[in-house]
Amino acid sequence: MINVRTLSEAKTHASLDRFAIGFDHRDRARLHELWDRVLDSERWSEGEMVAAFESAWGAWNELDAAAFASWSGAALAALEFAGVRGETILCPSNTFMATPLLALRAGAKVEFVDCNRDDLCMSFADFEEKVHRHRPRAAFVVHIGGHVAFEIEQIAELCRVEGIFLIEDCAHAHGAEWNGRRAGTWGDAGIWSFAPTKTISTGEGGMVVSRHPEALEFARDFRNYGKPDYAMEGLNLRMNEFTAAAGVVGVERLDEIVAWKNAAAREVLDPSYRARLELPDGMVSGLYKYIVFEPIERSTGKVYDEPCHRVLGHAVDLPNSDWVAENHWCVPIYYRPEERE
Repeated sequence: MINVRTLSEAKTHASLDRFAIGFDHRDRARLHELWDRVLDSERWSEGEMVAAFESAWGAWNELDAAAFASWSGAALAALEFAGVRGETILCPSNTFMATPLLALRAGAKVEFVDCNRDDLCMSFADFEEKVHRHRPRAAFVVHIGGHVAFEIEQIAELCRVEGIFLIEDCAHAHGAEWNGRRAGTWGDAGIWSFAPTKTISTGEGGMVVSRHPEALEFARDFRNYGKPDYAMEGLNLRMNEFTAAAGVVGVERLDEIVAWKNAAAREVLDPSYRARLELPDGMVSGLYKYIVFEPIERSTGKVYDEPCHRVLGHAVDLPNSDWVAENHWCVPIYYRPEERE
């Protein structure tokens, strides 16, 4: 006799294997409605849709927000506000190369920090040692794979004590929270990406959130050439109205997407993968990646397969970053509500 539950899970598992952008096609009519509003407004930039996206993201994140054309634009604004030019910034090596490259572009000297093997995120022990050695002006902490860095509290507290401007790279962390507190709210600024593979996507796009009103005022001026008085050397890093409309729709679906992915992970994937990344009590991952510590046949590859310090040729010993690059894999998990139903 066929086990119906097993057959159902097998079909669901197969559907999770196939790549899909995290857009719910039930929202096509809603998206076209918003695009029609943009067309009718005759204002395709600096209009009401960007403001609506910022408001929606700020409400979800519980911090005010400023939208950008990309993660890079948002990160550059935060780095310029932090005043890193000519200063040192600490950065985990287990991250996407965009993180150190933006710091270098902003004129900072980058020093790399090791990660932990359990969460793949920055190690507080190594971070503390590097703080005392390098006396940085700012630091990046990166939430890898969709969950909050396990040692974020200690990292944020040390930054407060030492006067270090802490930037949370939340490019993976849509939907992530710990005991109800959202990613991006521990640091001085949180930087988000809405690139094509992200849990919610606008095609390209970014957002900066902050508890500091002056940081957001700076960001809004910086993304628009420093208008109206050009007191700062800003750039055109604005998000357009059509992109923002996709963001509005994405925020409306975000909680459902995260719940769907977590249900699929618990019901379908967890029983098959014992050597998986385990979360602390009270933490919810947005499951940008489902990470395991054993070779698997069907994998989307690694989160990152080469640490940044090796790419840039830094002669620093970061054994956990090297270990993680060799010893983790990602099980496919893509939002496909029509098939799961």
